[in-house]
Amino acid sequence: MLTSISKQFDPAKRGYHAVYRENQVNHCPGCGRTHWYVGRTLAECGFCATALPLSESFRQSAEPRVIGRSRPHEPSAFAA
Repeated sequence: MLTSISKQFDPAKRGYHAVYRENQVNHCPGCGRTHWYVGRTLAECGFCATALPLSESFRQSAEPRVIGRSRPHEPSAFAA
């Protein structure tokens, strides 16, 4: 069954979406306090353990980054 264009998901219509915003005072939606443990993708309230996604994590791609070398690998002078 195909959905029409008008019935597709629209993020603007989903309502309030709580996220942890870096460099702002973030009040916990569970207890109202402002102490957070911040990880790579989530922030956890230090008092009630409510977890929120980081707003910055939505802007980063989930694909791994590959860093190449610009010069060939030279053996170490200490290798004997």
